[in-house]
Amino acid sequence: MRFLFLLVALAAGSALAQPAAPAIDENALRAFVSQQVAAAGSQVTRFDVQVGLVQTAHLAPCRRTEPFLAAGARLWGRGSVGVRCVDGASWTLLVPVTVRAWGPALVAGAPLAIGSTLDASQATEQEVELTREAPGVLRELAQVQGRTLTRALAPGQVLRPEMFRAAQVVQAGDPVKLRVASSGFLVTASGQALGAAAEGQTVRVRTDLGKILSGVAREGRVVDLNL
Repeated sequence: MRFLFLLVALAAGSALAQPAAPAIDENALRAFVSQQVAAAGSQVTRFDVQVGLVQTAHLAPCRRTEPFLAAGARLWGRGSVGVRCVDGASWTLLVPVTVRAWGPALVAGAPLAIGSTLDASQATEQEVELTREAPGVLRELAQVQGRTLTRALAPGQVLRPEMFRAAQVVQAGDPVKLRVASSGFLVTASGQALGAAAEGQTVRVRTDLGKILSGVAREGRVVDLNL
């Protein structure tokens, strides 16, 4: 009887020592993803992590798993997180995850026409789902100060810096003041712009003598020539 009891005890101990069937710890995985998202962007105010389903029945038993992120991977929108067994077996699994993140951004507060400039009355800050937007939403009006819209916008549309361009300081056909500065002296002349340009852009001009030159457009219909 004692021998039978000993066999049962040994069998039970052996069973306890065996690695458990592999299972994905969703809470640990969600915590790992949350840490990665929080570290990636300070502009994220809140986020949600959804862990997809995976089949683990075919995997060898494992005592402990460990999540990891592949080099260069970014947890933003749909992606995946690696899970590897670090005690009891040697396997790696990719688990699908979906990350939704929200943060502040400027949106159009009213209908905005092409060519209009933006002021504080025409934009409002809202919490938007950043994972549905391309990187680089507009957060400060100073980023587009003095710039004009390249497209019409409806109220509520998220604003982006690439929607704006520098205001043109010279238009084709404008009479312009040509300046040449060198070694402490300044020479000015009159001319005509042959194209449009924003501040700091290159523009071609025709002098009163009919010569075609290129210069840098400045405020006030001025073109600086480098001769």
